[in-house]
Amino acid sequence: MDIVDRVRQMGIIPVVNIPRLEHALPLAESLIGGGLPCAEVTFRTAAAAESMMEIRARVPEIFLGAGTVLTTDQAETAINSGAQFIVSPGTNPTIIDYCLSKGVTIFPGVCTPTEVEMALAKGVDVLKFFPAEPMGGVKFLKAICAPYRQVRFIPTGGIDPGNLGQYLALTQVVACGGSWMVKPELMNAGEFDRIRQLVKEAVELVNELREVESQN
Repeated sequence: MDIVDRVRQMGIIPVVNIPRLEHALPLAESLIGGGLPCAEVTFRTAAAAESMMEIRARVPEIFLGAGTVLTTDQAETAINSGAQFIVSPGTNPTIIDYCLSKGVTIFPGVCTPTEVEMALAKGVDVLKFFPAEPMGGVKFLKAICAPYRQVRFIPTGGIDPGNLGQYLALTQVVACGGSWMVKPELMNAGEFDRIRQLVKEAVELVNELREVESQN
């Protein structure tokens, strides 16, 4: 199963800002306990790289990615820390070239036709649509999908249980990125049982949405 197939299987990619290294293992265990063994660890905190290494070493079954990758140095660090895929908020040709040279899947961020075409020029056709809700949400994404039927998207930014189904119903959406179940304040409060419950509810919601879609 390739990276894109694994992302599609998950349906949701938990987008995680890990405040401190000590949160890495409890978080990974909560994700597995909730039935979603996947994490996009963002490089928005100083603990990102060490947390990824800790998760990769101690919980190897986690499908692990790195997000908010803004430089090739960060991409290198992420790959060396165990990232199986890279996510960037924008379409930076230098970062795309670097990841492709290393044989690592990258999902660059796009929110305009020009950025879509920049990614396509690099041979990348599975893209992060970001920031999804502020850019116009499902309505805007439908408009983007129309001329780019070969492109698939991972909407991220403002996704929650209330609008998840609208995105997943689009045939060109592979999965959605979401952080509502893994918020830093929950980690800081040590509420990993709550994280596990929210993750479980998210997985159940994806399964319900897919079952309804298959009946239509």
